Amino acid sequence: MKTPRPRLRIRLTTWPRRALILTETPRPDCPRCEGDGGTAHDYGDYETGEYAGTDWDPCVGWNEYHRWTLLPLPRPPRWLRRRNVAYRDPWINEPPF
Repeated sequence: MKTPRPRLRIRLTTWPRRALILTETPRPDCPRCEGDGGTAHDYGDYETGEYAGTDWDPCVGWNEYHRWTLLPLPRPPRWLRRRNVAYRDPWINEPPF
C-alpha cells in the first residue's frame, strides 16, 4: 500500500508564542473522518441524561501534533501594548442608550 503524502499548510499560532508553523492537515478524501481529522462523540450525564460534553477521537491517518516552527514572530513593543483602554476613553462616563 502506498503511503499518502502529507498535506502541509502554513499557519499562525499564538501559543506558547506567536510563530508561523508548518502543519499537516487531514486528507479531504479520507473515508474514516471525511476530511475533519477525527470524529466527535457527544455524551450525557448518566443520571439526568443532560448534555455533558464532547469527546474527540482523532483519525488514525492524520497526526495533529506534526508541526514545525518556521519563524518565531517578535512581540510588539511595550509602548504599543494597551493595558488600560478604559482609562483613555473620554466617553466612558456616558450611560449606554
